[in-house]
Amino acid sequence: MNSQAEATPLLTPELDQLHAYWRACCYLAAGMIYLRDNPLLREPLRPEHVKRRLLGHWGSSPGLSFIYVHLNRLIRTRNQEMIFLAGPGHGAPGVLAPVYLEGTYSEVYPDKGQDLEGLKRFFKQFSFPGGIGSHCTPELPGSIHEGGELGYSISHAFGAAFDNPELLVAVVVGDGEAETGPLATSWHSNKFLNPIRDGVVLPILHLNGYKINNPTILSRIPNEELACLMRGYGWVPYFVEGEDPTRMHQQMGATLEQVHDQIRAIQQEARTTGKTQRAHWPMIVLRTPKGWTGPSEVDGHKVEGFWRAHQVPLADVHENPEHLRQLEDWLRSYRPDELFDAEGRLIPELKALAPKGQRRMSANPHANGGLLRRALRLPDFRDYAIPVPKPGTTHHFNTKPTGTLLRDVMVKNPTNFRVFGPDENTSNKLDAIYEASKKLWLCDFLPEDADGGELAPDGRVMEMLSEHTLEGWYEGYVLTGRHGFFATYEAFVHIIDSMYNQHAKWLAISREIPWRAPIASLNLLITSTVWRQDHNGFTHQDPGFLDVVINKNPRVTRIYLPPDVNSLLSTVHHCLQSRDDINVIVADKQNHLQYLDVDAAIKHCTKGIGIWEWASNDQGAEPDVVMVGCGDIPTKEALAATALLREHFSDIRIRFINVVDLFKLQPPREHPHGLSDADFDSLFTKDKPIIFNFHGYPWLIHRLAYRRTNHKNLHVRGYKEKGNINTPLELAINNEIDRFSLAIDVIDRVPRLQVAGAHIKEKLRDMQIECRNYAYEHGIDKPEFDQWAWPF
Repeated sequence: MNSQAEATPLLTPELDQLHAYWRACCYLAAGMIYLRDNPLLREPLRPEHVKRRLLGHWGSSPGLSFIYVHLNRLIRTRNQEMIFLAGPGHGAPGVLAPVYLEGTYSEVYPDKGQDLEGLKRFFKQFSFPGGIGSHCTPELPGSIHEGGELGYSISHAFGAAFDNPELLVAVVVGDGEAETGPLATSWHSNKFLNPIRDGVVLPILHLNGYKINNPTILSRIPNEELACLMRGYGWVPYFVEGEDPTRMHQQMGATLEQVHDQIRAIQQEARTTGKTQRAHWPMIVLRTPKGWTGPSEVDGHKVEGFWRAHQVPLADVHENPEHLRQLEDWLRSYRPDELFDAEGRLIPELKALAPKGQRRMSANPHANGGLLRRALRLPDFRDYAIPVPKPGTTHHFNTKPTGTLLRDVMVKNPTNFRVFGPDENTSNKLDAIYEASKKLWLCDFLPEDADGGELAPDGRVMEMLSEHTLEGWYEGYVLTGRHGFFATYEAFVHIIDSMYNQHAKWLAISREIPWRAPIASLNLLITSTVWRQDHNGFTHQDPGFLDVVINKNPRVTRIYLPPDVNSLLSTVHHCLQSRDDINVIVADKQNHLQYLDVDAAIKHCTKGIGIWEWASNDQGAEPDVVMVGCGDIPTKEALAATALLREHFSDIRIRFINVVDLFKLQPPREHPHGLSDADFDSLFTKDKPIIFNFHGYPWLIHRLAYRRTNHKNLHVRGYKEKGNINTPLELAINNEIDRFSLAIDVIDRVPRLQVAGAHIKEKLRDMQIECRNYAYEHGIDKPEFDQWAWPF
């Protein structure tokens, strides 16, 4: 186990000043929880100076400020470029305080100036209507990680460090956060950090002992056991622990210097020798009391060093004079009159302790990544298009040309674009990317890895079987100004549901903050989809991620369902250029019918929705029915149903519509991509039946289109949780998205066919039975249906 540092690098004047700066941080952290007036206690504290509704989290704030102050010292003494991530969920006061003191907050919010009036406004806004929350939200300069949901701090930190060779990302891991599954796995990120081309992540595991009202696991195991755990993850742990401020300042100062020297030695050796190998990076375990420096007891109950310090240590201040007195004693214990001048400004000798300009962690451009973002150099996606001589007659693997496109994007953007995904890129037919870059791998190599392993220590394809960690890396990468692409299986993209939620919330708020520059969009390719799970079965059949996407702010959400190769290429090209969105692209990896040549695909994707003239026969008249396909297999089955109907009813008029941009179905007042009511009525008619064959759960379409004129005639078919080890057509039949069910639906809903079409309905049902029986006997679909082509 690594012992505590014994050096005492802080001489008395510096030690006193550092401690005074930390006192100022602690005072501000407590003040923003309690005060709405009298910000520096220039008069006795009265109830009207205190917020009526006390919200916020004190417990981890002093420790966060302690770390921040010492990192500032390292920046100044070592000229180190650094950003700061706070993992503890509700630790914002401990970060807001030093950000305000170093001036950045007042620069971006001039009304929160460095004076008494500005400090009063700074205090009042915290956890107050119209103000800011108790996390490190997008409104906080220097933040790229909110911590509203726990578990992602380390993965975000590594994403920020990739391809930033001079950057040190300090990330504080809360001991409650350390109990989450995503955080536990993310410790393995150290095995993907290349010391030549990447920066470094310095995790600081902050053990203050408690969650909301329970002890934390890692704080209650012996140091030796904890050190073994961290070494088992591949880290070199350093312990800093205690509660005496003088001793803790010396320990932390010495440890950070030692850790920084170790980091620089690792980087220098790798960059001098040119040898890329896995490094054992240092990390720090910091033990401090929860609610350090706060009230030791309240009403006879222990507070400092116990879970009662987690939120607001002193409640009912307005009704309890003793609590008001205790609050005033607590706040005055920081001696704010020694820290701030008559105007309410931090005294000059303390102000000098903060780094200057962009060396301030709150002003570092990496924490406002849009300032650094460079547009991607993109090849012409038309060069990757496949020929489609006639719609609906040829087959191709939909995602394979996209893999070739991504390969060349990687070649043209070698330092600011990466592809992320679980161990599935080959399975997803994106393996052309390995021609440009292998999978990053810094662990041991075996001889057989040379035969198809596609591993390399300088690879830029990021693969790990943890969707949480990959998504965290990706988010950290784009939040610091770079670009990427993530592909994963449809059924298991749900693993990152809540991460998607948090990033969508971040983007929605960021769009409202003028000083936050736009970042590259998050691009998620959802493949290995529900309708082609021939061998994986029921567990791999779930298109419900789209329902999750729909819930978030329409300003940042996008869903695309390109039906074939060329429309997928056009969609990906668009998404790689977009900003401040989350683009969800659904496209299966298997061999599918192709419908559009590249020029037609560009037009169709630009519109997002449109009539396929070649599949329609209602030109010059109103249709009897509108048939809609949305998604690759649903489009194929809808086309096949259209062909069956036209074969058996020569006079039927069918309008065929394909939907690529799902949000076209919403009115423009609900989503910026929405069709006007006039355009929607023109496409879908005002009174004709609409048979909508959808990739996902059918009720989602009703949710999007419920306000439309013809909603009462909208009949949606989609996945209904009916599946197992099925052939593709059998699975479609089970869920009634197959050609036979759709054709029967049309017969039932077109009045003049309801009786006349009875014989055809019987024939179609017989064909369904034949298909099922064939699948059960032969294990495949009947070739004439599996290889069906558009006949007209």
